[in-house]
Amino acid sequence: MAGCAHEPPRQAWKFAVSGDSRDCGNTVMPAIARGARAADASFYWHLGDLRKISAPDFDFLHERRFTGHPPSKGEYVDLAWPDFLEHQVAPFGEMPFFLGIGNHETVPPKTRAEFRTQFSALLDRSELRAQHQLDARRHLAAAPADSTYYHWVERGVDFFNLDNASDDTFDEQQLRWFDDILDADVRDPAVSTIVVGMHEALPHSLAGSHSMCGSDAGIASGEHVYRKLVEAQDRYKRVYILASHSHYYLANVFNTGYWRDPAHRARVLPGWIVGSAGAERYALPSGMVQGPDAQSHIYGYLIGSVAWDGQIQFVFHALSEVELQQAGHPDYAPDDVQACFEGNPDLTSAPPAAPIAACPVEPATRR
Repeated sequence: MAGCAHEPPRQAWKFAVSGDSRDCGNTVMPAIARGARAADASFYWHLGDLRKISAPDFDFLHERRFTGHPPSKGEYVDLAWPDFLEHQVAPFGEMPFFLGIGNHETVPPKTRAEFRTQFSALLDRSELRAQHQLDARRHLAAAPADSTYYHWVERGVDFFNLDNASDDTFDEQQLRWFDDILDADVRDPAVSTIVVGMHEALPHSLAGSHSMCGSDAGIASGEHVYRKLVEAQDRYKRVYILASHSHYYLANVFNTGYWRDPAHRARVLPGWIVGSAGAERYALPSGMVQGPDAQSHIYGYLIGSVAWDGQIQFVFHALSEVELQQAGHPDYAPDDVQACFEGNPDLTSAPPAAPIAACPVEPATRR
């Protein structure tokens, strides 16, 4: 109508996301960085599990510097995270890199405290500091400094990076923070979309027991987050859920009997598992048919394309050996890259897919 001022529509934009880059991530992550740049992604988001820690990663052992004198376990533990920064973060150059935490980041002798110290620059990015200051001005709950859980709002999309890296659960402090920020988003017309990322998938997903179903606290806290997101969707916010932990690609992961059951006062939310950044590749859950929305023995990443209205379309890009070789680091011979692509694990000896084990059935009174 003439004379009315209208806010110009937001421009479409993209971001990249994946997780689980242990084992062969030094040969895979440079290819992801190259692909993210080619897609003009605004940032890359890593959902956790950087290095194996319990034993040296295949790619670590095959670095040229260790030829003829393999590192001891102690040397590996000391060098593992700096090695991640050198071989997996550096290839992204100036592209913002947001870091999640996985269960392998808490494998002894590693701790959350050491993780926060080692990766303080990534956990205290300028975007996160600015968001923290804005939340403080709005009197919202604050995550601890350099926290392993955080959020940032970018062009109307609020990205939540949650921490369920130990005991398969979100702790009470994190849940209080999440509720406060999400409730503020629901009231804020400038926020159109909620994207929640974490390492382990929320309970009752197609990941079955390889998720937050590992403990009663995980089931309860994961259900709490899921239902809060349903409430946000009921208030006209777009909602998307991302996880890794399982080393394959799988879409529509909450299309399960549990979340379809009206008795559980919820519905199926859009969700993806993308644990394909270099870790030893898993077979799909039993009964899952290989296809565009279910892919195993692959490396790759998701590109999220954000439309002007906040709707996000996710497309998985599976990496070829050619792409890994083209992005290869001088520390690796072509044979090492090929070994990571063709093996990890060798399909001739890979175990069959495990059957889906659902979360324990809960008493009807538990919410």
